[in-house]
Amino acid sequence: MSHSNSLFCISPIDGRYTSKTQHLSQFFSEYALIKTRVEIEIEYLIALAGVGIKGLNSFSKEDETKLRTIYIAFNEEDANEVKRLESTINHDVKAVEYFIKNKCTTQNIQFNMEFVHFGLTSQDINNTSFPLMFKRYVEQIYIPNIKKLRDKIDSKSNNWKSIPLLAKTHGQPASPTTLGKEFKVFSERISHQLLLLHSVAKSAFLLIE
Repeated sequence: MSHSNSLFCISPIDGRYTSKTQHLSQFFSEYALIKTRVEIEIEYLIALAGVGIKGLNSFSKEDETKLRTIYIAFNEEDANEVKRLESTINHDVKAVEYFIKNKCTTQNIQFNMEFVHFGLTSQDINNTSFPLMFKRYVEQIYIPNIKKLRDKIDSKSNNWKSIPLLAKTHGQPASPTTLGKEFKVFSERISHQLLLLHSVAKSAFLLIE
């Protein structure tokens, strides 16, 4: 059987709807998760080195650049290397730790490697990675597209503001309105929901930078 056939996918998201959802892989695929885990581990390590912990000196600007390049230049080959490590040690987050240590060795970034993942559990990494992935999707894809939809509705509302329409209430004729006004109702609802999303973001996951 050919696994490229959408009939054998386990979800409609990457099956029958894959042409509409392919762009989501950069935010929610296993590849994206591994890359984000690497980023979180490295940024934590750099921050840890900056607080003066005994045995871990602050990194030079050059070494910080080298460290960040590990996740900035992360590619499919790197992800496959993490999966290879995982197949050996049978632990997904530990594989990321080993991957970073190996990268630091090959790039001659010298420090006590035991400080990679120091004081962390797997869930410290996961519980930071998932919100960051979702944050980027919301900011880069969801909100811009919702705003485009709202603008289109606003345009229709303006074009149709003089077209009369018989309103209804409880399925019965009511006071007259205009088609433009009724479209504007949906535009206002979207604007309100965007404000609500922004307020949730301030107090929850989207605070991560």
